Amino acid sequence: MKLTLVGHDDRYAVEQLQLALFPEGSQGQATSTLHRGSTWLTATAKITLECKTATACRRIKASEETVRLRRRALQQSYYLAARQLLPEVPAWGALAGVRPTKITTKHMLEGGTPKSADKLLRDVYYVTEDRRKLAVDCSLSTVRAAELLEDHDLSVYIGIPFCPTRCAYCSFVSRTIGKKTELLEPYLEALLKEIQLTGKLLKDSGKQVRTLYIGGGTPTTLSTPQMIRLLDAIHESFHLSRCLEFTVEGGRPDTLDAEKLLAIRAHGADRMSINPQTMEDAVLRACGRIHKTEDILRAYDQAVDAGFSAINMDLIAGLPLDTLEGFCRSLDAVGNLRPANITVHTLALKKGADLFERRENLPDADTVRKMVAYANQSLRAWGYKPYYLYRQKYMSGSFENVGWSRDGLDCLYNIYMMEEIHTILSLGGGGMNKVNLPDGSLRRFHNPKFPEQYIEMLDSVLEQKRELFSLMK
Repeated sequence: MKLTLVGHDDRYAVEQLQLALFPEGSQGQATSTLHRGSTWLTATAKITLECKTATACRRIKASEETVRLRRRALQQSYYLAARQLLPEVPAWGALAGVRPTKITTKHMLEGGTPKSADKLLRDVYYVTEDRRKLAVDCSLSTVRAAELLEDHDLSVYIGIPFCPTRCAYCSFVSRTIGKKTELLEPYLEALLKEIQLTGKLLKDSGKQVRTLYIGGGTPTTLSTPQMIRLLDAIHESFHLSRCLEFTVEGGRPDTLDAEKLLAIRAHGADRMSINPQTMEDAVLRACGRIHKTEDILRAYDQAVDAGFSAINMDLIAGLPLDTLEGFCRSLDAVGNLRPANITVHTLALKKGADLFERRENLPDADTVRKMVAYANQSLRAWGYKPYYLYRQKYMSGSFENVGWSRDGLDCLYNIYMMEEIHTILSLGGGGMNKVNLPDGSLRRFHNPKFPEQYIEMLDSVLEQKRELFSLMK
């Protein structure tokens, strides 16, 4: 859909909402206009789609204009016009962007209540009741997580951007190694140097690690001896007395065995991710995964036997060849295991993923909607609660990814990373450092994307680490 701006240049605010409300490839025209009068600032939207035209406007007092209020008026006017052309009420209303809970979290951290946060989403952003409950519940978890932090706390992410094979839906920067493991060793050597320097910078700065997360890719692509070297280096470099949780993302069961899991647990990691994505063998094959459901169950049992206190399992709604019945079977099978966390993603078609160009055998939006509804209803009935969520572009049905937890076992790192309420140090290829500065602003520092680049540019990576620590003083 073509978007024209008149009287303003807030394209991102309006364009992101347009992408959320209208399917990719929609043929139509939209105009977002801002008129500045002596008393009022008036935002007007005019949208034409399939020979139908709708208009709407919102206004604020010119004397009260802020960037936030202006963009809100532009989005509200666009939503109210779009609503007249859409077949059903959009679940997230006039909210755009990947972090809808930032609004309710900020409101509650500033003294608001769950009830007033719900009213804010309802009256200002037109969010539906079920999504308001999701957002408010997640913000309650964020408020509790924020209360655990002190000024000198931060979290550390260590990235291992390698996988045994590439899944059809994956767009992450990750090297598929198959049987070719030559790059793993030089990558690990470079990473150990970054860990050593970061440990020294942490000690000199007085900063403390509150959560530690090893992600990927698939970190357990490392052999057991390589994993032990990594974990030994972490303990030699980082002081972890204030660390509340230590997570290793196992992900693929074909990279896990009893020996590796026992070694990870013996080195202090207490959380493990074993991510089936589906428990349907035909769907696994369609996604490019070489393991079977029985391998998932085997890895889960081995992780329990190794002594992990919290295990996360991921599922994706909308995978190729999946059906509503198949997704419900997958959720039920995972629910019967009673993991600490179940994360329900909705398929996002991203550039870089095989499925972006080859969109075959995908469930339609209505089927995905029913999958998500079944997950939300079932997980609440089983005693799980939502604790973090985020949205993505090109997501089936414009839904969201939601992490669910039971018995107070929220993954704090996921909350801190998504809500950006304290600094996240990222080590390794493809990582992004999110540094909360003393003035309240947030700065991002990117590590080189690809493992080869990370190895070649290690000196600049280390210099960047020194720079961002100097900014945190």
